[in-house]
Amino acid sequence: MAFEYPDDLKYMDSHEYARLDGDIATIGITAFAVDQLGDIVFLELPDIGAELEKGETFGTVESVKAVEDLKAPVTGTVVDRNDPLLDSPEQLADDPYGEAWLLKVKVSDPDELEDAMSADEYQAQVEGE
Repeated sequence: MAFEYPDDLKYMDSHEYARLDGDIATIGITAFAVDQLGDIVFLELPDIGAELEKGETFGTVESVKAVEDLKAPVTGTVVDRNDPLLDSPEQLADDPYGEAWLLKVKVSDPDELEDAMSADEYQAQVEGE
C-alpha cells in the first residue's frame, strides 16, 4: 500500500512530522504510523503553554495494538492543540497531514529540523522496513 508523504514536511525516524511556517511548526504523525497502529483509541497531548524539547516524549497515542510515545521533532512552546482529536482520536486515520495535526509549536531554533528526513528519505526508510 502506498502512502502519501507531502514534500513540505520534515520527517523523524520515530514517524512524527513537522511543517514549518515561519517560526510555527505543525506537528503530527505520518500515515505510515497511523496504519501501523491500527485502530486508534486514545491520544494524550500536552497543554498549550507546555515546553517541548526535541527528541523528548510529549504525549502518547494508543491503539488496540500498542501504546506509542510521541517524540518532539523540535524544541519550543505549544501554542495550539488539536482538541477535537482528543475526543475522537480515530480521526487521525482520516487526514494525518491536514485536519488531524496534533500540535502547533513556536519553535526555538528552526535549524533543528535540518537533520530531519525529506519525504523521499522517509519513504525510502519506511518502505524498506
